[in-house]
Amino acid sequence: MAGIIVELVISCAALQALAVILKTGIMQLKKTGYKMRAILLIITFIFSLADIFAQAGEGKLTISYLTGDFYIYTTYSTYEGSQVPANGMYLVTNNGVVLFDTPWDTTQFQPLLDSIQLRHNKKVVICIATHWHSDRTAGLDYYRQQGIKTYTTVLTDEWSKKNNKKRAEFLIAKDTVFNMGPYSFETYYPGEGHTVDNIIIWFSKEKILYGGCLIKGADAESLGYLGDANVIAYATTLKRVQEKCAGPKFIIVSHSDWNNINSLKHSLKMAKKLARKTNAGID
Repeated sequence: MAGIIVELVISCAALQALAVILKTGIMQLKKTGYKMRAILLIITFIFSLADIFAQAGEGKLTISYLTGDFYIYTTYSTYEGSQVPANGMYLVTNNGVVLFDTPWDTTQFQPLLDSIQLRHNKKVVICIATHWHSDRTAGLDYYRQQGIKTYTTVLTDEWSKKNNKKRAEFLIAKDTVFNMGPYSFETYYPGEGHTVDNIIIWFSKEKILYGGCLIKGADAESLGYLGDANVIAYATTLKRVQEKCAGPKFIIVSHSDWNNINSLKHSLKMAKKLARKTNAGID
């Protein structure tokens, strides 16, 4: 399994119990007249921790180490009666944190920011959403209100507006290279697939392909939700991604395990099969 999984969802009950004990302790300190600034600061910090994790809740937000300064965050939502994970990614730089997509769970917008601040002592400064569905865009308006620069493509903005989804402050008119400290990445639109507007993010130096919902996990049995998909163009679009992003070391997918880099090949195989069935008129 790539990287060391760091679960930020620590037992809230344990933290809250610790907070109660410490609160009792501080009252005793006051009664006995001791004024220990260091202890008070530590207690304040632990109270802050308890508050953050209480907001996150058990099983609602996890953050996993990927490689270098890259991390994967996962939130959850219910789809067709089942809890479905939604992966996003963030990059820590000297100039701040870059967030790729937003939490699907609307209760986790702020806990994610708090967790990043707590772990890295840095603020999120940029957020880029990769297509118009809510599992990518739900937090755009909230993050904009927090002073974070939010981005989508012009095409994503058009579809977000049409479907009454959250919209970004800044629009990307064409494939664009972003530079953040020592890191450089490109937003790339390969064509229609999962949605009309889906883009991928490519770190050519680090060989990290952030595929979003366009690419499915290597263990996926289907291409997932196809209600807004172009099933005929899907395979061609994935082929363009293959050509653009040669030799990836990591492929991050939205709703499956990202540790198997065969996900792109597997998705292409499923897309070709789907196109053949569609052309043949087979359901």
